[in-house]
Amino acid sequence: MKLSKSTIALLAALAVGVALMLYPSVSDWWNSFNQSHAIAGYETAAASMGEEEAEEMLARARSYNEDLPGFANRYHPTEREHERYLDTLNVTEGGIMCYVEIPSIRVSLPVYHGVDSSVLQVAIGHIEGTSLPVGGPSTHAVISGHRGLPSAELFSNIDQLREGDTFMLQTLGETFTYEVDQIRIVEPDELDDIEIEAGQDLCTLVTCTPYGVNTHRLLVRGHRVANDPDAPRVVADARQIDPAHVAPFVAAPIVAALVGALVVTEGRRGRRDAEAVARAGRHFAAAGGAGNAPEGRGPGREEGKDL
Repeated sequence: MKLSKSTIALLAALAVGVALMLYPSVSDWWNSFNQSHAIAGYETAAASMGEEEAEEMLARARSYNEDLPGFANRYHPTEREHERYLDTLNVTEGGIMCYVEIPSIRVSLPVYHGVDSSVLQVAIGHIEGTSLPVGGPSTHAVISGHRGLPSAELFSNIDQLREGDTFMLQTLGETFTYEVDQIRIVEPDELDDIEIEAGQDLCTLVTCTPYGVNTHRLLVRGHRVANDPDAPRVVADARQIDPAHVAPFVAAPIVAALVGALVVTEGRRGRRDAEAVARAGRHFAAAGGAGNAPEGRGPGREEGKDL
């Protein structure tokens, strides 16, 4: 069956439309799947460490936090300070230092060193110049993530958190639980609310706000509380489903739409062709009737006489 150019163009436009409609959901699922595998890789790397190696890595992170207030400008570190930062809590080759779990909004995301755009497009970043996520008095870890990306959910729903909610940082097998005690909206260059407070063990989640406008920053701060052994663990849905099982469900609506459009288009073409054949038959029949007129009545003759 040969398709006309108009049919091909229609099918192509339909395929693009269906793909665009599916893109946010499929892309978010794929990103969640990759994040889940990154967390699984982090847990494997942490579990494979000896107890002595893990304790040494945690001790180096705590030492970094103790030295941090003495940096001349901790938000603009020297090259040496920056290299030390990148080398501390570098558990995996990809630069994951921990992961954050927020049970009330079902979020589980890996946290990487720094907030470069390459990190924030796919995961959560730790803001250099703030305390590393290992807890302790006089520390304030700050992690940042986008919201509203079409390709990933990330921190899109942290505006749903309320005072009293909890979230956890999972670092080298240790759990650090924080209870939300302050929610603020500030200008991007306002840093007072992420400063270290003497004796306090704090962690702040940061994202852009208002949604889609991004002129300000939403700060959700928590203070350290005792771990709850009954606290729910967040397991991303994508972590439970293999991509090979998802692919048919993604492809099915596209194939169905294309086949449906093809059937409709070819059906219309078939009806047009049938009508054209019918019209031709009628014309042929009419012409045949004129050709079968009696000889004496044909053109160029008089009745009973030849020209």
